[in-house]
Amino acid sequence: MKATVQLSLDLIDLDEALRTADMAIRAGVDWLEVGTPLIIAEGMRGVRELRARYPHVPIVADLKTMDGGWLEAEMMAKAGASMVVVMGQAHTETIELVVKAGRDFGAKVMGDNMAMPDPIAGAKQMEDLGCDYIIHHIGFDMRTLRRSRGQHADTPLDRLSDVVAAVSVPVQAVGGLTLEQATDTPRYGAPLVVVGAPLAIDPNAFKTAQGDLEAMLRLICEKVHAFGDVKVGKEK
Repeated sequence: MKATVQLSLDLIDLDEALRTADMAIRAGVDWLEVGTPLIIAEGMRGVRELRARYPHVPIVADLKTMDGGWLEAEMMAKAGASMVVVMGQAHTETIELVVKAGRDFGAKVMGDNMAMPDPIAGAKQMEDLGCDYIIHHIGFDMRTLRRSRGQHADTPLDRLSDVVAAVSVPVQAVGGLTLEQATDTPRYGAPLVVVGAPLAIDPNAFKTAQGDLEAMLRLICEKVHAFGDVKVGKEK
């Protein structure tokens, strides 16, 4: 799979999200993510507006589905989402229903292993259930509170190589990575590079970060795209 840059629009204002998406596409970003804050604020409208604006750009709906999998996946697929996200901690039946809805309505499924007791086994289980991608995810709240208390907080890089080796589908690493770390994840066999909070989005205000974001995204895209084709999972 070609090394890919995905911008997570973790915003709550749709107009700001559309302006940021315009900037991202100009800079060379490949995929747009309707982040969870935007889904909460705007729901299907956010997906529809982005799809109408960018008919050919892959759009991820970060639903973080835990239940009601069929309906949530159906709604977002019909709104124009290319991918929907289900949590590995959900019941197996929920993952199965999200996968079935994705197949019926033309959306791929991303399985998120955040907080799973064994993230490697969890990734493999989600692949076996039909997920098309794996998100290896360390949560924002856990990282933030542990660091504020002087405690150790894991990063996605700690076990990324093991997750990649356990599955045959593409993997992305999410959660507290520096810009250098995030853009280097294709070296681990994880071709999907996610840029969101805090790199491009202020995580405390759900607003676009200050500074020349377009120039930063352009540099990120140049670095990531230079990896070219990345062998994923068991292909390595």
